[in-house]
Amino acid sequence: MAAKNLPHKTCSVCKKPFSWRKKWEKCWEDVKYCSERCRRNK
Repeated sequence: MAAKNLPHKTCSVCKKPFSWRKKWEKCWEDVKYCSERCRRNK
């Protein structure tokens, strides 16, 4: 499958860029962390 042009954000904790995922489809505006680990370490 070809890579799509997905939106990106920067993680509030580790400052690394991450891209949109299907599981965040309905809450993308609220996503601030790239992973569960970063969310716990905020």
